[in-house]
Parts: sequence; structure tokens; C-alpha cells
Amino acid sequence: MTLLSVENLVTSFKTSAGEVRAVDGVSIAVERGQTLGIVGESGCGKSVLSLSIMQLLAHPGRVVEGKVLLEGRNLLDLSARQMRAVRGREIAMIFQEPMTSLNPVHSIGYQITEAMRAHEPSLSAAELRNRAVAVLDRVRIPSAARRFDEYPHQLSGGMRQRVMIAMALACKPKLLIADEPTTALDVTVQAQILELLRELQAENGMGIILITHDLGVIAEMADRVSVMYAGRVVERSSSAELFDDPQHPYTLGLLGSIPRVDEEKDRLTAIEGAVPPPFAWPPGCRFAPRCPFSIEACTQAPPALREVAPDHAAACLEAPL
Repeated sequence: MTLLSVENLVTSFKTSAGEVRAVDGVSIAVERGQTLGIVGESGCGKSVLSLSIMQLLAHPGRVVEGKVLLEGRNLLDLSARQMRAVRGREIAMIFQEPMTSLNPVHSIGYQITEAMRAHEPSLSAAELRNRAVAVLDRVRIPSAARRFDEYPHQLSGGMRQRVMIAMALACKPKLLIADEPTTALDVTVQAQILELLRELQAENGMGIILITHDLGVIAEMADRVSVMYAGRVVERSSSAELFDDPQHPYTLGLLGSIPRVDEEKDRLTAIEGAVPPPFAWPPGCRFAPRCPFSIEACTQAPPALREVAPDHAAACLEAPL
């Protein structure tokens, strides 16, 4: 059953250079108990997409088109007060950079119980503390009762990330959006965090949107994958199919940049150039200026996302590759 469906979402920003579309006609879907990976370089619109779903865009950003359906209810039709009731209880988010996302002047316990106080005001202070300590213990924070009264600067990076997960899961949401949840963590802690997310998902049956630039994390965690480039989804399929038979040149480039233990290379393969800024999207296919397979037709009109195999779509004139 579909938990979240985003349909043709367009998010724009008014700038001195004019109105730019950071997210341009994106459609994704997440099933209950499923992990959807969203992958792409920095600047592709992944985080703006997540903030659009949560309606946390700062001015001058705004959603101008599309739908965000949570179990059939369009979140874009909700008032600010109604949306506050959804955040935390039905959809929660792990933000980037736990080093800066936690408030340094409030204790860990205060920040974890904030969502509980908002959604369950009848809970006493003792009940709030007990539930928060239980959540900290569940995310494997040692000496959870003592950590409740500590401040972010007293915790390591890995522990702060666990606190962010505890905050997100405090009210047992149906959907968790994890925006680069393992950034700046060493590989050992990264593996522990990913294993923790898998366990919590299995326990609660929640859907997860996992946003990352790390295809290794995608291979390990995601059931389905949407590849984003320049504000658009350029390929989507099951995780296994994407790694086995990528159909978009951008996906090929991302996969080619991953080091492999069975190959000896002096240098990793790189995608030439950089993601263009949103106010200077090229005409036609936005990846064409960087694409080794580009033909003249690629610069004329943007290619539609089309089925190239069962349950596998790519926005490329040359697919299947």
C-alpha cells in the first residue's frame, strides 16, 4: 500500500536572477515498510525535495505545483497548524549535520521530549523523561538516563546522530526522511547507524526516504531508487536493477566513480563538469553538456521519463543503453 506519493512537484525560489525551479516536476512513491533511496550530486534538489514534503521551506522558496499525498491526503492543502500536527507524529526527518542541527543551549532530553510535548500534552514530566530515556536506550546510547541531562557538545558525532534518530522516532512516525544520515561519520559508526535504521524499520513498519550521494549506502539500504539530476528524476527502478543494468548516462557516471576492490585503477572515473545552477538550466536534457553520449536531439527538448524495462524508467533518448 502506498504510504507517500509525490506527484509532479515543482518548488521554485524567487531570486535576483528571476524565478528558478530547484525541484522541477518530481514524482516519487514510498510503500509501507519500504526504503526509497534518492541519490545524486550536491545541488540536484534532493534536500529541497525533502523540505518541500515537510513544508519547511524558508522564504523565498515555495511549492507552486503538484501534490504530496500521505495515505491519500494532500499535505499541501493543510494549514500551518494542521501541518504541525503531522510533523513528528506521521512524518519525521533526520536533518543533515547532527553537529549543527541540535540546539547547543538545550539538553538532549529537552530536545527529544519537544515533539512528545507537542503531540501528547497530557504526559507528565516523569512520563516524558521515562519515554525519552527509553528511546535513547533503543538507539543504543550508553547510560541513557545520564545522557538525558547532557548537552550536544558533550557527545561524540556518532552519539549526536543517534540522538537525531531518537528525536525523529520519539512519536513513532509512519514515514522517516533521512537526509544524509551518515555524513561526516566514520565507516564503523556509519554501519551501526544503517543497521539501527533497518532494525527500527522492521519493528515499526515505517517507510523511509533515504537521501544520499553515497551509492554504497543505497546498495545496502534501498529497495527502490530515484536518481535526481538538476531538479528532475532521470532514472528510477528497483535497487538491484539499477546496479545491474543502469539506463541513464548520469547513473552510469555515478556508478563508474565508485572504487572497486576487484579493479586496479590509478584514478577513479569522474563525471566531467558540475551540476549547473538552477537559474541556468541548459535547454533539452540538463545532463547533455556533461554527457559522453549526447546527440544534437538531446539539446532540443527535455526527454520524458519513460519505461525502458518492466518497472524501470529513464529520461534518455538513447536508452536502453
